[in-house]
Amino acid sequence: MERLNLKHKLGDKWISTLASIWIQCTSGSLYTFSIYSPILKSTQRYDQSTLDTVSVFKDIGANCGVLSGMCFFVLLAAHAQTFFNTANVVTAVRNFPDYSGTAVGIMKGFVGLSGAILIQFYETIFHNKPTLYLLILALLPTINPLLFMWFVRIYDTKEQEEKKLLNSISCVALLLAAYLMAVIIVDHLFSFQLLVRIATFVVLLLLLSSPLCIVPSLRAREKDSSVIHQSLISEGQRFDQEMEVHDTRDSLEEDNLNLLQAMASVYFWILFFAMACGMGSGLATVNNLGQIGESLGYSNFETNTLVSLWSIWNFLGRFGAGYVSDHFLYVKGWARPLFMVLTLSSMSVGHAVIASGMPGALYAGSILVGVCYGSQWSLMPTIASEIFGVKHMGTIFNAITIASPVGSYIFSVRVVGFIYDKEAWGSGCSGTHCFMLSFLIMASATLLGSLAALALFCHTKNFYNQ
Repeated sequence: MERLNLKHKLGDKWISTLASIWIQCTSGSLYTFSIYSPILKSTQRYDQSTLDTVSVFKDIGANCGVLSGMCFFVLLAAHAQTFFNTANVVTAVRNFPDYSGTAVGIMKGFVGLSGAILIQFYETIFHNKPTLYLLILALLPTINPLLFMWFVRIYDTKEQEEKKLLNSISCVALLLAAYLMAVIIVDHLFSFQLLVRIATFVVLLLLLSSPLCIVPSLRAREKDSSVIHQSLISEGQRFDQEMEVHDTRDSLEEDNLNLLQAMASVYFWILFFAMACGMGSGLATVNNLGQIGESLGYSNFETNTLVSLWSIWNFLGRFGAGYVSDHFLYVKGWARPLFMVLTLSSMSVGHAVIASGMPGALYAGSILVGVCYGSQWSLMPTIASEIFGVKHMGTIFNAITIASPVGSYIFSVRVVGFIYDKEAWGSGCSGTHCFMLSFLIMASATLLGSLAALALFCHTKNFYNQ
């Protein structure tokens, strides 16, 4: 009976994880703003500053866990994402406390990947019809969570297959990202016909469904009770060793802090400032990819390709930062904030590359910025849970993510939009001068953010070395 109960809980735990993944797959519509922003700009007769203001309200809705025409509707539509993200990320951390970095990386990674998934749906069903794409954004991200949210639950169990199964899901995620990148690049080179687009989209759906094979395979392994019993003994010893580490490094503060207590800590504001620089400048980049591509002479299809590829780089950053930081923390003892320092400084290089305006610079720079931007979404919630505790993690990390729309407003409206409108002649702006100064400013800001993260690393190094 005890073994059957364990089997039931194990199945529920992994079904909860898979349900969270599928919800995340349609929760990143904010990263596709560049698909419909040109038509929005032309039909509503917005200048660049006004368009960037609309994008900022999207970012406020998507990043602030709190409840203007067009701005109000964009805020309301994007606001739902905070509920999905908070529920899925906190559930993942509570279900996998020993592998929180990997679990957060998977959840945040699929949000990043969802932009490419949604664009593939758009290119297959509503090619070159951005107004119909807006209709899809109203329906699909609503229906999908309603179908799967009933399965997202917290299970306070620890099983012998956790790391292996998380690695299996990670492999599926990497395969999915590689497939999407291949489809995007080949489509860019040869322009798929409708039947080919449909076939590639069906394969995409099959890949998204493939994690369903993981849970039955785990259940099959449980049939041999003697093997399981032996595994539980050995894994129990390993968990005891790992929990000794976690017991000595439960959180930097003595107790699980609530939001007000966390805000009284210098660590909260260091994270807030670093995220305002990193997340804010990253959002300003993706929100303006359409206008940057247009000013440099890119076609609409090339701009859509850039946005799709951004989702891939975003995913790689979110997933990779969680997995890699987990590995080096437990194997090498490297403090997790060190990876925030490295990624923010690399993002500064990416902004400088885009500012150069050289041929191919937008592609190369968007890779660096996309990967490093995605990394912050994996590193920040995990670091927050380790410093402040997991009890109020959802509230605390959502409060820190307010830095994202704050930074987005500063960089998108006050920097990018303002400078673009000053450089524009007539109905638009053409040439590298339209965005060069803006990206040099953002490069300087992210470098300053990396210095703030370095201060956090220095202050928490002894804590992580325990």
